[in-house]
Amino acid sequence: MNPASLRRRPLAPSYPCWPRLVLLFAALLPAALRAADPSVVLRADQKVPMRDGIHLATDVYLPARDGRPVEGKLPVILTRTPYGKSGARTFGQYFARHGYVFVAQDTRGRYASEGVWHWLTDDGRDGADCAAWIAAQPWSNGRIGMVGTSYVGGTQHAMAMEKVPQLVTVIPVDAVANMGRQSLRNAGAFEMRFWNWIMLNAGRGSRAARDPATAAVLKEMADHRFDYLRLLPVRRGTTPLKLAPEFEDWLIEAMRHGANDAFWEQNNIVDFPERYQDLPVYLVGGWYDSWAGNTTANFVALTRTLKSPVYLIMGPWIHGAQARSAHGQVEFGAEAAIADELAWRREWFDHWLKGAANAVGRAAPFATKVRLFIMGTGDGHKTKDGRLYHGGRWREEHEWPLARARATPYYLQAGGSLAEQPPATTAAATSFVYDPRDPVPTLGGNISSHNDILQQGAWNQRGGPEFWNWPKPIPLAARNDVLVFQTEPLAADLEVTGEIEVKLWASSSAVDTDFTAKLIDVYPPSPDFPGGFDLNLGDGIVRARFRESLKEEKLMTPGTVYPFTIKLYPTANVFKRGHRIRVDISSSNFPRFDVNPNTGEPLGDHRRLVTATNTILHDRDHPSHVLLPVIPAR
Repeated sequence: MNPASLRRRPLAPSYPCWPRLVLLFAALLPAALRAADPSVVLRADQKVPMRDGIHLATDVYLPARDGRPVEGKLPVILTRTPYGKSGARTFGQYFARHGYVFVAQDTRGRYASEGVWHWLTDDGRDGADCAAWIAAQPWSNGRIGMVGTSYVGGTQHAMAMEKVPQLVTVIPVDAVANMGRQSLRNAGAFEMRFWNWIMLNAGRGSRAARDPATAAVLKEMADHRFDYLRLLPVRRGTTPLKLAPEFEDWLIEAMRHGANDAFWEQNNIVDFPERYQDLPVYLVGGWYDSWAGNTTANFVALTRTLKSPVYLIMGPWIHGAQARSAHGQVEFGAEAAIADELAWRREWFDHWLKGAANAVGRAAPFATKVRLFIMGTGDGHKTKDGRLYHGGRWREEHEWPLARARATPYYLQAGGSLAEQPPATTAAATSFVYDPRDPVPTLGGNISSHNDILQQGAWNQRGGPEFWNWPKPIPLAARNDVLVFQTEPLAADLEVTGEIEVKLWASSSAVDTDFTAKLIDVYPPSPDFPGGFDLNLGDGIVRARFRESLKEEKLMTPGTVYPFTIKLYPTANVFKRGHRIRVDISSSNFPRFDVNPNTGEPLGDHRRLVTATNTILHDRDHPSHVLLPVIPAR
């Protein structure tokens, strides 16, 4: 990476794995006021024993009358979090006021809990022990539902895969799953949001952070993480991260472990759906969320496996932001936001935990098992706050992927066009130079860090002050290492809803490299946007050494042509008449993904950087294309 491009900017707080509104609300209210509710009694910091003798700190919110807990056995809503159980206070008070006991627990090695933190691998067993403790309490009827987002959603999946008998239903939102597939490792590449997660969380809520002096050193490291970005890879004992050894150990191992094997087995639902408990599941995801591809993949796997109902809702959201309608530089319309997330969850729990005959299975958002927000039906005007009005609408479906979708290839053509007709030429290729010292900057996308090293969501693909490594108003398309292929302006609206793949035939001068792809909705110039607007919809990557299998590495022979498949994130979008469909091909997308040094050295342990000449073939014998799920017009 070019050190000059690593511009420092003020760092905003980053809460990538818990709804921001909940955190903000909890932080603004004084502790005494938050607890002063005569309809709720909080029993804080109870020490719940695990099977190995470790105790986990747990808060219990009980329904009360005049400040005294009501008698009787009640259903329980559980959340298990690495972000501090006090952040769940709003949830606790809400559910307790509506006839539930709410239990919030710090996961192992985090905040007030004992033990050593590991990335989710203890959460199945610990969750089972917590559920057994809950079932033995006088206030519990032994029926448990779970809530939580991202990592906290992942603790739900972990308990479901542990097949905890007390667990009745889960609502995993943007939840951690399938970590070796398209999440922590993405087709062999490492998603740098988890490097960012470690840099931030090693110094807050960790065992190391209990010592103020150590916490200060780790905070200083986090404050300088822009500088650490140009010093990758991380090596054991060489940074302040050594003061939080479990975090250092995990990060180094994760960045070096590319294969989708036993190391990533926890929460691997796609490969092991039979391990999932048979219970009602409501999967919540967003088209711009970092877990979107795994949320839809989990729906497919669990629907085929479970007898219990599995529901799916996908909105135009970024990570943990279902209550908002604007994401990045784009507005999707007021109906895109879930106005009352707590009430929506409660309705689900009332049905499955209390037996209420309510909207579940009868009315929105539960009328059908699949609810999709179809983006792109807006008129593209500039809103009062300067955003593009892309718009959209909700649609009820009964399946995913949609059976009526028509898999339609759009072929890369010589000269940069994209067309439904296969290329007729017998020899056509485009080469570019990929320099790992100057990677293509990440401008939005499926990311779970925010206002930080990365920007989430929908963005015009041109630089600006929001992007520390591309601050000038220059389109990415102007770079020589970005290959642009686009259709002619569309003669009619075209809806694309489903899973998306880009299939390439390519070669490289290096033994290993990356190939990236990005799907873009190109707005034509308008009075509000005279330069047009290049709206990112989804992206993906493949590390060449994992081109044949996610389980086994195989380096390339320089100059040899190989087939590659890049799995993009799913989407649902209407490309309006007059717009263009565009696909950008390159070899980097930083810091969304780690930079491939092109050397073939062991993952996460390189010392050298090599410039590669990469070639994309697009001729009759090598018909590189994007495969779009086109929905026929009704």
